[in-house]
Amino acid sequence: MKNLDIYEEVRSVPKEAQKTIGAGRLKNFTDINPMWRIKKLTELFGPCGLGWWYTIDRQWIEYAPNGEYKAFCNISLYYADPESGSVSQPVQGTGGSAFIANEKSGPYVSDECYKMALTDALSVAAKALGIGADIYWAADSTKYTAKKTEPAKAAPKQAAEPVKKEPEKADLSPKFPKGGFMTADKLKELTELAGALNYGPKKLILATQKKYGKLPTELTEEEYNEIVATMAEKISEGKADEPEKADK
Repeated sequence: MKNLDIYEEVRSVPKEAQKTIGAGRLKNFTDINPMWRIKKLTELFGPCGLGWWYTIDRQWIEYAPNGEYKAFCNISLYYADPESGSVSQPVQGTGGSAFIANEKSGPYVSDECYKMALTDALSVAAKALGIGADIYWAADSTKYTAKKTEPAKAAPKQAAEPVKKEPEKADLSPKFPKGGFMTADKLKELTELAGALNYGPKKLILATQKKYGKLPTELTEEEYNEIVATMAEKISEGKADEPEKADK
């Protein structure tokens, strides 16, 4: 197999697999149907699990500075050379999606965030093989490139711009409401108790959202004491979830 054989085979995306995003930050950019990627991988290498496959290496939740929670997924994509049968080295891919997003009606919790992050990670790994390359190569067709703009007319010379300061690094630590009861130490204690019950961050957040309509960082002293007492009672009674049911 020549170096560009796979790339040339999968670079072009048919119109029926393309979709123009109609709204939001990515308006007018091009989205590729994820099933088209699956089809191309299958055409090239055979059925998933035989000719190509992937492993989920890590899934996790990150707190964002705007109060949202983001889900991420790391995968390794493998394929067998159709001529020699030799197995490739892992092709890495990282994808992301929103777990808790701020919307006009309030926080929205997605129970499909890991699935969408996985789909995104698979598209990243497939892109390394050249799948959909013509879309990514285009100057104004994807979220990764800036839109084209009309050439600006010559403007009068202006004074030199002041030296720009380096942007400050984003603070990714959990945000606690000003004057609220919760602190980093109390959140740590709550998380440790939840861990003893095999509750991961996702399940803890869903529990406080369901019971109080709040994130764990927003609990009042009364709510905090109530949920701590409830979890402590379950621990003493040995009512922890089975480990395989715990979220990652």
